[in-house]
Amino acid sequence: MTTPLLASRLGRYRRSLGRFWATALSAELEYPANFWIEALSVLGNLAGSVFVLGLLFGGPQRQSTANLGGWSWDEALVVLGLYTVLDGFTTSLLQPNLSRIVGHVQNGSLDFVLLKPLDSQFWLSTRMISPWGLPGILAGFALCGWAAARAGASWTPLGLALSAALLVASAVILYSLWFVLAALSIWFVKVWNATEVLRYTLVAGRYPVTAYPQALRLVFTFVLPVAFLTTVPAEAVLGRGEPLWVVGGLAMATATFLGSRWFWRYALRHYTSASS
Repeated sequence: MTTPLLASRLGRYRRSLGRFWATALSAELEYPANFWIEALSVLGNLAGSVFVLGLLFGGPQRQSTANLGGWSWDEALVVLGLYTVLDGFTTSLLQPNLSRIVGHVQNGSLDFVLLKPLDSQFWLSTRMISPWGLPGILAGFALCGWAAARAGASWTPLGLALSAALLVASAVILYSLWFVLAALSIWFVKVWNATEVLRYTLVAGRYPVTAYPQALRLVFTFVLPVAFLTTVPAEAVLGRGEPLWVVGGLAMATATFLGSRWFWRYALRHYTSASS
């Protein structure tokens, strides 16, 4: 593809994304009270998660001396903060879009999506956006930064760039897993339960993966890559990311995204149009 043609195509996608999100946000923001309700919900959930984490550490009296899988109290809060960011990302982008794929297949509107002059996976993944995940994202970043500072993390431009890259990689991994499950609706209509199971399984990412028994560590690293969602980025935020794990996180994101692209094309070859 020539450079002018590529630039034109990227411009078309950028303009489409701007129109998608402007329309979605204007509709959602008609109910501004929802933002404050979501903010209170996020703070309540976060307080509950911190309380449970405190119990795992043995209570307030032991938080300064105990550890959870080799992680101190403040370091474990960094993991929880990153999980909260990803949960907000899920609320803002993944749930509003990927939960609709089943409906597109059921009512036949996927036919119209496939006829659009845009990549169908792009359209299905970015058509909607919800501002109600923003409180979770902001609260997660605030907790992460505060806890990392208390843990004595020293930030450098390279370290911040690496942390940002791994956080983006974790979002890509989460998106790819969810999209593949949603794409199964081409064959199995009732896959919504499977995506909910995935979401609740990934709740394990609230805590460092080393806090789990060895068997679960293997599952959360190589089967459901929970370790690459929160623990590996948290290591980078704390300034102690190991090169092997960093490369592994970026490679996992690349592999899962390319896998989702391949799987979607494969699924479409088996899709029976509603008009056929």
